[in-house]
Amino acid sequence: MIQTSRLLLVPSDLPRLEAAAGGRWTELSALLGGVDIEPGWTGFPDAIVWMRDFMREFPADIRWWNYMMLHRTDRKLIGACGFKGEPSPDGEVEIGYEVAEPYRNRGLATEAARGLLLFAFGDWRVSRVTATTLAEENASTRLLRTLGFAFTGEETDLEDGKVWTWCKNRAEDGT
Repeated sequence: MIQTSRLLLVPSDLPRLEAAAGGRWTELSALLGGVDIEPGWTGFPDAIVWMRDFMREFPADIRWWNYMMLHRTDRKLIGACGFKGEPSPDGEVEIGYEVAEPYRNRGLATEAARGLLLFAFGDWRVSRVTATTLAEENASTRLLRTLGFAFTGEETDLEDGKVWTWCKNRAEDGT
């Protein structure tokens, strides 16, 4: 688990992913300690199903995948964040994050991403953290700049079309 001042980032183990992918909210709540669940906490339900299926077939180190974002004061599941897999052989991990609409514009995504950065750079294998955003100025581009990520270019993603790529190296980390 990763803790920040307002959030608990709880690893999405297989039972939690099973409950989330199946829309079994009472079960998911119980697995998370009885928290409420904000409608729209994930905008990517297909990703939850994909992760569940991946974990079923290839038990992985869940610390390098999905985290369920719990608001500590409200005791509510409000989003998801994490990495797109374990560190690559060259020391790279990619982060992603999402926050339910009612909890946006409060700095919570920035707080979660900062927690992920601290976790990642706490592992000797990680030398670089990357991210992708839509190819336009938006809340994610502001968040990444706030955390010291550098814009590295534009690419075409098969699913998302044009995306911008971002990078932060361990040597630059001042989070």
